[in-house]
Amino acid sequence: MAAMSKGAPALGLALKTSEVKHQDCSSSSANFSSSSTRRRSRSGVGRVSMHCRAVLATEQVEAPIKSPFPVQYTKLFINNSFVDSVSGKTFPSIDPRSEEVAVEVAQAAAEDVDRAVKAARKAFEEGPWPRMPGCERAGIMNRIADLLDEHKDELSALDTLNMGKVYDMARLGEAPLAIGLFRYYAGWCDKAQGMTLPTNGPFHAYTLHEPIGVVGSILPWNAPFYLLAMKVAPALACGNTIVLKPAQQSPLSALLIAKLAAEAGLPDGVLNVVTGYGDTGMHIASHMDVDKVAFTGSTQVGRQIMQAAAQSNLKPVNLELGGKSPFIIFGDADMDAAVESAHQAIFYNQGQMCVAGSRTFVHESVYDEYLERAKARAEKRVVGDPFKPGVEQGPQADEAQFNKVMSYIRAGKDEGARLITGGERVGSKGYYIQPTIFSDVQDDMKICREEIFGPVMSVIKFKTVEEVIQRSNQSEYGLGATVMSKNVDIINTVTRSLKAGIVWVNTYGILTPSAPFGGYKSSGFGRENGAYALANYQQVKSVIMPICNPPYL
Repeated sequence: MAAMSKGAPALGLALKTSEVKHQDCSSSSANFSSSSTRRRSRSGVGRVSMHCRAVLATEQVEAPIKSPFPVQYTKLFINNSFVDSVSGKTFPSIDPRSEEVAVEVAQAAAEDVDRAVKAARKAFEEGPWPRMPGCERAGIMNRIADLLDEHKDELSALDTLNMGKVYDMARLGEAPLAIGLFRYYAGWCDKAQGMTLPTNGPFHAYTLHEPIGVVGSILPWNAPFYLLAMKVAPALACGNTIVLKPAQQSPLSALLIAKLAAEAGLPDGVLNVVTGYGDTGMHIASHMDVDKVAFTGSTQVGRQIMQAAAQSNLKPVNLELGGKSPFIIFGDADMDAAVESAHQAIFYNQGQMCVAGSRTFVHESVYDEYLERAKARAEKRVVGDPFKPGVEQGPQADEAQFNKVMSYIRAGKDEGARLITGGERVGSKGYYIQPTIFSDVQDDMKICREEIFGPVMSVIKFKTVEEVIQRSNQSEYGLGATVMSKNVDIINTVTRSLKAGIVWVNTYGILTPSAPFGGYKSSGFGRENGAYALANYQQVKSVIMPICNPPYL
């Protein structure tokens, strides 16, 4: 296992606002206990009514809080320098709190991708990074982590400005996770070990683990800092060079990270950032001089990425795609923990998570109690400007996402699901949506089948273990799942039966650098995090040579 120069935190993404301000980011885990749930219900934040939330959100959107940090970098980052796009074109980066342009960002086209790939290729074929002793690479990666730690508030503010992520949760929850990934993979830099192999003759055989080459990394917008680290850190540890394309909704933190990496000593051309729309990502996926593509995003776009990779130079890909994760609450579950964990599983980050627990299966014996308590918790959720302390939920990332979520809410009503709470826009401006809960949801309803990526909980009644396993697995997706129960036999049966890449038991959202993350079925393939991720960024070479004068034994 990798050596870590500093503790890499294993933190849950679903940190609650009242706790995140006091979260020790070096702790080994974050969880939701019944006591923490009771503490929340007594807090002033927890007693904000639906009416007050609407007023709060309206006030914050009409006069958004100014970001504590100015935007410094908006150009492409190629060969350790900021440069304009060849065309000189830019695209608007929209502040989802106000629906107004925050900054203009350089728009990369095919010629810009070519420049970035050329720089990455030269750095790989001629530069020091792939040839550097692992311990030296580790030193640079740890310096990158140090600089990211120094700038974590600024990086978090950029993500808040870009896509509405709650600032306190970003800087005290996701930022330590991202920094921890760089430290974790720094420990792997000198651990790429081959094997000496037995042979059936007078031969010596062994394997080498070598970097794969130029990696194209294409990122989503829902967790920009953390998901960049998830892709970039293992690729760098293996000695690769990178052309990275952040989502058009959230380009700013990636540009600052690239600048900080250069300051830490990352050689020219090793990490390049090209900003733009979807066609920029497709230029990377189809580029004949890119050796590997790592993509996180929707299943629909993932198929297009895979096709482009296959039709160009047949480059390998790994895909982390959509999800429709079941959150299963059995009758014996700790109801305090179940209500709070299920709440965070769908409402954290405005529901914009690939592992969001958007299908909440509740045993019939506690169904009515759960609905009552889930409704009460949702109606205490504080929606408002994500820079404001105490706010739990900001706006959706952009207008398209806002409209998509509202269309699913209309579909839920039209198909006969019962609206328990929410379902409306919050405020007069900005992409804010009330926390929404539907009950009496059936498996064939659109809100139960399709990924919503918004703050919409679908509550589904079940009777037996066998039934809930079958219904959970009938989704085309298989990324995450949660099981809430005190019965070890039920836990073992369900966790082993679910077709999902990660299953949480009596908690939700715990991520640690060592635990692999990835999906079954239409949720993609390949694993990120842990030792498993290294295989994404290495080639294995066999070397066989004769032993002309074998020793006499």
